[in-house]
Amino acid sequence: MIESVKLGGRLKWYHIPIPSEEDFRYLEHQFHFHALDLEDCRQVNQRPKIDVYDDYYFLILHFPNFDKQNRFIKPKEVKIFWGEDFIITVGKSHWVVDSLFEEAKKQEENGEDFEIGTSDALLYTLLERLMIQTINLLRKVGLELELINRELFNTRPENIIERLSVTRKNIIVLNTMLKPQLRVFNKFESGSIEGYADNMEDYWGNILDYYNKMWDMTEDYGELIEGLSTTFDSMQTNKTNEIMKILTLISSVVLPLTFLTGLYGMNVNLPLQEEEHAFWVLITAMIVLGVGMVIYFKKKRWM
Repeated sequence: MIESVKLGGRLKWYHIPIPSEEDFRYLEHQFHFHALDLEDCRQVNQRPKIDVYDDYYFLILHFPNFDKQNRFIKPKEVKIFWGEDFIITVGKSHWVVDSLFEEAKKQEENGEDFEIGTSDALLYTLLERLMIQTINLLRKVGLELELINRELFNTRPENIIERLSVTRKNIIVLNTMLKPQLRVFNKFESGSIEGYADNMEDYWGNILDYYNKMWDMTEDYGELIEGLSTTFDSMQTNKTNEIMKILTLISSVVLPLTFLTGLYGMNVNLPLQEEEHAFWVLITAMIVLGVGMVIYFKKKRWM
């Protein structure tokens, strides 16, 4: 179903959260959109891009959002047709888009002005809110990294491994989502995308600043998670080496004692086997040997 809200004198915002074939036919006949753009709207997981036509632009952008468990980051597609006097958002979009549309719709019902008169300004407002929300999400990822850093030496390894894995996965998703869109947003500031309103260069530059900040934060978090993972792996390796070291020293002490007990357990003639105090002699020898080996290991600083 196509929902719409009128902003100012001519500008209209059409919002189609769950488009049907009838909706696509309406867009084709009413706005004469290219068939390939409509086909992109029918599908999901499209690459980010901006297509330029004589009378409209078509954008596909990706922005992150947490899943229902607020644990893993999922990319959300934002598909926008942008014309001189209209903005059309199509498909299950980011919640920020739905929220802004509901805000505009509520103000229209109350007879209030939305204070946006051009499609360029509306597009800028959409992108700005999406990027502010993305930066807030990135800050949550940064906070999780800070908590992991603080608890690296105090928390059970299983918990740290799980949190490191989840955070690394989220950062990889962010990286693969944001990197391809750099060239798309560079087109706005470079002048390749002219738009329909005058004096929008500073606004597009501000959008690019937001995006560069998002990208820098993602790169910084990527380096930080790699550093934390390397530190944690080193700690676990060192811990394992210490355990193996202790077990090896114990085995070294026990080995000659085991040899003596095995030797005197054989049914052959051996020294001292006829002596009355042979048992205590062997016990004493084993204790002296064991203690001597421990003292030797400590002198060598092996334990």
